[in-house]
Amino acid sequence: MDYAEKYNEWLESPFVDEVSKEELRSIGNDDNEIRFRFSTALEFGTGGMRSKMGAGTNMMNVYTVGQVTEGLARMIEEIGQHAKDSGVIIGYDSRNNSSLFARRAANVLSSHGIRVFLFDDVRPTPELSFGIRYLGCTAGINITASHNPKEYNGYKLYWDDGSQPTSELAAKISEYIDSVDVLSGAPTDDKCDERFIKTVGKEIDHAFFESVLGEAVNPEIVKKAADGLKIVYTPLFGAGAKFVPEILKKIGLTRLVTVDEQMVHDGNFPGLSKPNPEYPASFELGIKLAEEVGSDLIIATDPDADRVGVMARDKNGCFQAVTGNQMGSLLLDYILSSLKEQNSLPEDAYAIKTIVTSEMATEICRRFGVKLYNVLTGFKFIAEVIRQHEEAGDGTFILGYEESYGYLKGMHARDKDSIVASMLICEMAAYYSLKGMTLIDAVDSLYKKYGFYTEQSAEIYKEGVEGKREISEMMDLLRNDPPKELGGNPVINVRDYLNQTSLDVRSGKVTETGLPRSNVMYFKNDSKDIVVARPSGTEPKIKFYILAYGESLNESRENAAACKLSLEKLLGLRPGELKK
Repeated sequence: MDYAEKYNEWLESPFVDEVSKEELRSIGNDDNEIRFRFSTALEFGTGGMRSKMGAGTNMMNVYTVGQVTEGLARMIEEIGQHAKDSGVIIGYDSRNNSSLFARRAANVLSSHGIRVFLFDDVRPTPELSFGIRYLGCTAGINITASHNPKEYNGYKLYWDDGSQPTSELAAKISEYIDSVDVLSGAPTDDKCDERFIKTVGKEIDHAFFESVLGEAVNPEIVKKAADGLKIVYTPLFGAGAKFVPEILKKIGLTRLVTVDEQMVHDGNFPGLSKPNPEYPASFELGIKLAEEVGSDLIIATDPDADRVGVMARDKNGCFQAVTGNQMGSLLLDYILSSLKEQNSLPEDAYAIKTIVTSEMATEICRRFGVKLYNVLTGFKFIAEVIRQHEEAGDGTFILGYEESYGYLKGMHARDKDSIVASMLICEMAAYYSLKGMTLIDAVDSLYKKYGFYTEQSAEIYKEGVEGKREISEMMDLLRNDPPKELGGNPVINVRDYLNQTSLDVRSGKVTETGLPRSNVMYFKNDSKDIVVARPSGTEPKIKFYILAYGESLNESRENAAACKLSLEKLLGLRPGELKK
């Protein structure tokens, strides 16, 4: 059945509601839109699924949510009664239709006699991960599209350890999903059995807060600095609105000022093209407020409160963004330094970062004698290392993080956690404020201590079916004709994570990468500069990461710019076409 036939099937189906049919009729003359919506099914992977909301097989709607949940229900049934009784916890963020999709998932599961724990309101993603472990659930579902534009929503699946599924598990779940007809395969809402649905909230909130508070490194330091520490916070209309202010107050912060316009749950994210704390534009209202109240620090979390971004004053009194790479290095250095000062740094301590995250972490861990793991992009790979140590009964987890503003300290969750990160950022800001330093000053001190690292990222969006093909062609080019030089320096190492090979260019020796299969290419030159390319698993884009090193900050920035120019030339792009 081609895309046009699928389109007509939806128009004629008795299972499709009239509002959806009217939406489909409105695009009847737009062949490109019909093709986008119906030429493929919404793909379920290790990150779940994510797309624009609307009618169609490639869109987020009650039908695709029902199909995926029915596949999950059938798999849980096959596992056995214990899995059904352990149940599934369901959370959702502040996006439009998130609560609707969450309820749809609950209805499908309950119709199979599977126990459901449904949060009573918007909750942070890390609390969903925590809730799985706290309740001993078989799985968890979180309805969120994280930091995507308002048109998007998504469906994240978590397994019994609180992390997202491995590739093998996701592939197995996909087989069940593929056996379900998107329109007629899942039970209708009138088949819901309310006896199996329990509303949850405050009990899990309390346990979650207690676990997060237990991760403080210097529990009293915020109280010592409270008089001189004023912080502005915005949840960007999302799930952090209640949780971040509460945790900061619990550790002793008395001068917290919130961006009130953005403290409400609003899935339209007014004034924001993307509710993403990675982008300085998200801080516009926060900066205005900080100038009014005289704050040196602004914290922002994304709609599902798993990521956190920060802006701090520099020596000239201007606000600068602290990048995800810089914040990860700051937290790692602060935690390890504090533990060492307290004579409580474990001998078996380990940290985890992704291959696209700053190499400064390598030097920090080397200096402290801490083992560092490098994993593929995606917090599930960080969670996998934690799980392996937990099962083996060895190692003390210190910190896991990725450049895209995601950090985790503690064993309470298996996904990035902006609540614990915000607490530690506040604590760290207090530590440096007592030394007369802002976090920008602290970043400068890290460069002087560990070396000069500059990280840049860029992306190219390619929408639709044609866009997928173009992204695939770019990856094929990098894989089949890898660059000989980057930034004027010869490439000495080429890693193809799809084929799991690592080529030492000088010797010609090929070894295994030691990491799972993934469509990622990695290049390193003889000046220690690194370029990584990977298509996004959740958005129609290809991302490039440049990790540069230099003998000074200017040199590292120049090396990053030169590598970017080499990449643009290789891809046949105009200079400057690769942008953040």
